[in-house]
Amino acid sequence: MSEKQPKSSRLPAFYQRSLAERMAILAEWADLSAEERAALAGSAGLSADQADHMIENAVGVYALPLGIATNFLINGRDHLVPMAIEEPSVVAACSYAAKLIRAGGGFAAGSDEPIMIGQLQVLDIPDAHEAAERVLAARERLLAAANDPTSSIVRRGGGARDLVVRPFPQTPLGAMLVVHLHYDVRDAMGANAINTACEQIAPLLAELSGGRVHLRILSNLSDQRTAWATCRIPAAELATPTLTGEQVARAIVEAAVFAQVDPYRAATHNKGIMNGIDAVCIATGNDWRALEAGAHAYAAREGRYTSLTRWWQAEDGALCGELRLPLAVGTVGGATRVHPAAKAALKLLGVQSARQLAEVMVCVGLAQNLAAIRALATEGIQRGHMSLHARQMAVAAGARADQVAQVVAQLLAEGNIRLERAKQIVAALSAQGG
Repeated sequence: MSEKQPKSSRLPAFYQRSLAERMAILAEWADLSAEERAALAGSAGLSADQADHMIENAVGVYALPLGIATNFLINGRDHLVPMAIEEPSVVAACSYAAKLIRAGGGFAAGSDEPIMIGQLQVLDIPDAHEAAERVLAARERLLAAANDPTSSIVRRGGGARDLVVRPFPQTPLGAMLVVHLHYDVRDAMGANAINTACEQIAPLLAELSGGRVHLRILSNLSDQRTAWATCRIPAAELATPTLTGEQVARAIVEAAVFAQVDPYRAATHNKGIMNGIDAVCIATGNDWRALEAGAHAYAAREGRYTSLTRWWQAEDGALCGELRLPLAVGTVGGATRVHPAAKAALKLLGVQSARQLAEVMVCVGLAQNLAAIRALATEGIQRGHMSLHARQMAVAAGARADQVAQVVAQLLAEGNIRLERAKQIVAALSAQGG
């Protein structure tokens, strides 16, 4: 790709290319080295020796398929998005939804400053409100104590930003005070930094409150560190052979309202959002469990579990959507700088900060949600999913690369997408010399 021409993530028929051709396109896109290409391809990724230094009792490594979502135009810039996931249809659906959104100008995304919350639990106090007043009176002293000048994050402009007190006058333990330390972690996910800062101020907090500081730990409900995305899709882009674009938009809005009012539907609706976000999170070496915890807690922050997205129709019939959720991710530290494939994935993604990474992720979540509810509201979720499921059955049945297409076609034609049937077809093809 020439530097004189802007790179586009619109890659028609990318899925029809061979593995080698796709990798060649990515290598040119991101100027990948031979080592980075090998890491993404899985031939030279995380070694067993590296794994042994990352976790306890390591016995090896576990691989997931790594795919590329195309068509993402975010804040006027194109991105190819790496996604590590085993579930069929997610990458394709995400790419298709991004194509629809691209027709409306792409995604608009933003994010908060990277503020993490550290919690300190204070017990053995006679009065929670009096203890809170004493702590607040020493706010600046506590913030100064949290800002260790030797910390790399503090040297990069991060550090303690605020202190919030939450008195609980009556608990099963008696009066309790919870103190929140708001800490700017810059481009790190920030768990280690915020936990260290909490440890630093614990003795002073005990002295000021007159109580005993018990737990000191970050909160994964990082609601001071959210990312958001919006999109607008012209109605004409949503039309199907049997439905107008306005009808499809209306059907999507109706499906979205179902998730807003019913927690049983909202759980599955939000799981679809996280299908996309988690896949990018894993590909870039971030903590998907933290994102899951934060997202679902955020969905219930008003006392009732509900949808994370909102969809509505504009006056001209266009479909509009938005998503906001906590996204505490990093581009430095942890597995993002240890895992060879994670490092290569970040380079491919082309983000320069943790905030940019979060903005890409929230756009992926919005796209994945659009794809899922569009399918549900029109032809049904199984139609596209089952063709990909048939491929999995063919591979599981032992089909060779040159047999997979034939096996899939027959499974779909029969409407019998089962492993035993796939094995029978593979056996027949092999007997025929096919």
